[in-house]
Amino acid sequence: MSEPSWQDKLKSALKMDRRSFLKTTAVGSAAIAAGGLTLKPKEAKAFAYEPYPRDNDLTTVVTSCAHNCGSRHMLVAHKKGDVIVRLSTDDGRYQKGGEFGKDTFEEPQMRACLRGRSYRSRLYSQERLLYPMISTGKRGEGKFKRASWDAALDHVAGKMEELKSKYGPTALLDQSYAGASYGVLHKSDQIEGLLGRFLGMYGCRTSSWSVPSYEGTKFSSKTTFGTIEDGNEDDTFAHSKLIIMWGWNPAYTFHGGNTFYYMRMAKQNGCKFVLVDPQYTDSASAYDAWWIPIRPNTDAAMMAGMAHYIFTSNLQDQNFINKFVQGMDAGTMPDWAKDKENFKDYILGTYDKTPKSPEWAAEICGVSADDIKKLAQLYATTKPAALKASWAPGRNAYGEQYNRMAAALQSMTGNIGILGGCAEGIGKAWHAEGVAYPYDEFANVFYESIKSDRWAHCVLNYPNVKREEIGLWPGGKAGDGVIPNIRGIFWQGSDWFNQLTNINKEIQAINKLDLVVCNDSTITPSGLYADVLFPIATHFERHDVALPWYKGHYYIHRPKVIEPLGESKTDLQIYTELAYRLGGDQFGKRYNPKANRDYFLYNDAVDNAYLQEWWEHKVMAHQHVDMSWAEFQKYGIYKFKLDRPHVAFQDNVEKGVPWPTASGKIEIFSGQLAQYDDWTKTAYGYEIPAIPKWIEPWEYLGDKEKTAKHPFHLISPHPRHRTHSIFNNIGWLRETYEQEVTINAADAKKLGIKTGDTVEVFNDRGKVVVPAYVTERCMPGVLVIYEGAWLDLDENGIDRSGNPDMLTLDEPSPAGSFAYNTVLASIQKTDLAHKPGWDRLATARSHVFRRDL
Repeated sequence: MSEPSWQDKLKSALKMDRRSFLKTTAVGSAAIAAGGLTLKPKEAKAFAYEPYPRDNDLTTVVTSCAHNCGSRHMLVAHKKGDVIVRLSTDDGRYQKGGEFGKDTFEEPQMRACLRGRSYRSRLYSQERLLYPMISTGKRGEGKFKRASWDAALDHVAGKMEELKSKYGPTALLDQSYAGASYGVLHKSDQIEGLLGRFLGMYGCRTSSWSVPSYEGTKFSSKTTFGTIEDGNEDDTFAHSKLIIMWGWNPAYTFHGGNTFYYMRMAKQNGCKFVLVDPQYTDSASAYDAWWIPIRPNTDAAMMAGMAHYIFTSNLQDQNFINKFVQGMDAGTMPDWAKDKENFKDYILGTYDKTPKSPEWAAEICGVSADDIKKLAQLYATTKPAALKASWAPGRNAYGEQYNRMAAALQSMTGNIGILGGCAEGIGKAWHAEGVAYPYDEFANVFYESIKSDRWAHCVLNYPNVKREEIGLWPGGKAGDGVIPNIRGIFWQGSDWFNQLTNINKEIQAINKLDLVVCNDSTITPSGLYADVLFPIATHFERHDVALPWYKGHYYIHRPKVIEPLGESKTDLQIYTELAYRLGGDQFGKRYNPKANRDYFLYNDAVDNAYLQEWWEHKVMAHQHVDMSWAEFQKYGIYKFKLDRPHVAFQDNVEKGVPWPTASGKIEIFSGQLAQYDDWTKTAYGYEIPAIPKWIEPWEYLGDKEKTAKHPFHLISPHPRHRTHSIFNNIGWLRETYEQEVTINAADAKKLGIKTGDTVEVFNDRGKVVVPAYVTERCMPGVLVIYEGAWLDLDENGIDRSGNPDMLTLDEPSPAGSFAYNTVLASIQKTDLAHKPGWDRLATARSHVFRRDL
C-alpha cells in the first residue's frame, strides 16, 4: 500500500464530519450561555522571540525629525532606560485636546516619513562619531586617532589664532548649513547660525552666501515680489482646480508636510494635474497627471511660448496686470523706463524680431507647439490654478530666468493672491519664531562673503581671482572687493564637501588648507577630509524645539530623550568652550551669556532657560499663544489654527497692501536690475536682464557641438530615501532604493545596456560607476542620478558610489543659481567595480516594484 500523499494528509487533518462539528459548537454555545468560556484565554504575543520590551515597559517621549528634508514631523521615541528601542509618530494624542486617531483638516497629524522613522539606525549606526578625532594621514584617507576634548579643542584654538594672525580676518571659511542641526537653539545656518556668530565675534570669518537648493529662485522671489514669503500653506492646494507640477515631485520633496494629503483632496474634488518634467514621477502616477516631457534647462523657453499664446489669444487677466504688475506691457512700465523693453514686447519679438511663439519654443524644449498651446489655454482659462514652479529647474545655469518667467505666467493669469492659486518661487509661507539663542549685532558679521561652491576656485587661484568669479558680496568688513585668503574651513551641519558642485576641484583645493574642522554626529565623506572631527549630539540627545520647514504652522517640543552617546557634545557647547579658550571670560560670556564655564559639562539648565525665554517672549508674546511652556513640554506639540487659509499676497490683492518692492507692485520689469551701471561691483558680477528671458545655458541638448562628444543631459533630483546625503548609510533604506542611473529604454537598446548592468557615466570633469535602470519613464537623451550618494573614490579617483557632483560644473550662474542640472555626459557599460555591497544587499526588493525593459 502506497504512502498517502501530502495533499491527502492535509485533507485528513482538516476533515471534520457533521456530528463532530455539532458537538464542538454545542459545547462552545453552552459555555457562552453559562457566562464564559471553558478554555482559559492565552495572552497574545506580538513578537516571535524574547525578550522584547512592550509598550507598557517603555517610556514614551515626543520629539521630531531634525533635517532639511522639506518638512519636520513628529517622532515618538519609545525607550527602555537610556536606549531608544523603536520610533513611532503622531497618532492624534499629542496635542492639547487630542485623542487617538484625531486627524482633521485644521489639525492634521504630523506623521513622519520613512526617513525619520528609520532614524534609530542612524543614531546607533557603525558610522556614528562618538569621540573627538585628529587625523593621522592624508586628507581623504580616513586615518584618525582618538583624542581628548582638551587636546582637540587646544589644537583647533591654536590653529585659529595662528591663521588669523598670519593671514588676517578672512582666513577661516564658514560653511555651516541647515543639514543636521536645525532647531531654534542648536541651529546650523549660513546667516543665523551658531558658527557664523562665533567666527564673526572672533573677528575672522569668510561667509558662504547662496543656498544650493534655491539661490536662483530666491533671487527671483526677492526681485519680483520683494520677499521670499511668496508661498501658500499647502492646505490651499485642496481648493485648486488645476495644479501644474513644474519640475516638482511632492511624493519625494514637499514643504511643511501633509502636502500629499491636501493634493489628494484636490484630486477627489476634480482638480486636474499636469507634470512638466524629464521624468514620469511617482507623483504623476498618483494623480494621473498629464505628463509633458521637457528637455532639461529649457523651461524658460517653454514658458515664454505659453506667454506668447496667452498674449496673442488675449487670455491674459488685463485688469490684474493693470492694478498690480510693473513691466508686463507698455502700459505698466514706470515713467522713467518707457523707452525700455517690457515683457510683452520681448515675448512678441518687438525688439529682437524673434517672436517667442510656441513653435519657436518647441524647437528648443522638445515639447510640441500644440502641447504648449494646450497647456497655456488650460492654465489661462482655469481659476483657481496653481503653477507650482519647483526649485529643481532653477538649479541650472540661468535658473533665475525660469523662476522669473514662472512668476510672469502666474501674474498674467491673475492666479496670485487667491485661494487655490499660487505665486510660489521660494514658497516660504507661515512665519515661525526661529531663534532662541542670542541674536545681536554679532549674529551675521562677515569679513568677506563668497558664493558657497566657489571656495575651491578661490583657494586654488588666490590671489589672481576677480570678484565676479567667486560671487564676492559687496560690503565685507575686511574691505569691499578684497579677495579672501582662505586657509581654514569649518563644516557645521553640512556635508558640503560631498554636496557642492565639481567635487574634483574641491579635492584639489582641500589639500592647500591648513585647518579643516568638521562637526557631525556621523563620519561623512566631508569628515574623511577633515583634520579634526568633533562628535555632535543628535537631536535625541539635546534639548530644543523643532520648527516647520518653510511651510506648516506648528512647533514640536524636542526634549533630551537620551544622554549623548560616547563623548558627544552640542555645537553650542563646543563654540562656547572655544570662545573661553580664545578670549577668556569676555568672549565666552558674550557668546553664551546665560552660561558659565561649566556649560561644556552641564548644559541642560541653560538650554532650557533659553528655550523658555524664547517661548514666553517670542511665541506667546508675538503669536498670541496661550499655552504655557510647561504645558508645551507636557503635550509635545502646538498646532496653530489659522483664522483663514494662508495665501501669499491675499491682502495685497484684496486690500491694496503694496508689495515690498520699490514700486509697490509685482515687478516683472525690475527697476533695480535696469539701473545697475557696473555689474562687476555687484555680488553677481554679470549682467542680468531686467525682464525674464530665455538664455541659452552653457551645456544642454541644444548645443550640437558639445552633444557630439557627450550626448546625454544628466539631471540629479532629490531621492526619496535620503535627505541630500543624510541617511545614505541606513541599511533599511538602501534595501528599498538603489543608487543607479536611469536611462530611457530606446537609448539603452542602442547602447546594449540592460537593467542591472554596471555602467560608467562620465564627462571631462569626472566619472562615476553605477548600476543602470532601464525604463520608459525617462525621456530620451536624459540620464538621472539622484544626488547625495556618499563619495567613495577608487585608486584612480573614480567615484564608485554614484555621486553626480563628480560631473557637475562650479561655473557661477549670474544670479547665484547652482548648476547641478546643467550637465552633459556620456554613458557606457564598464568592467569597473561599483562599490561592493553598498547598494545591492541580498534583501533588496526594489526590483519588484519596477518595470524593467
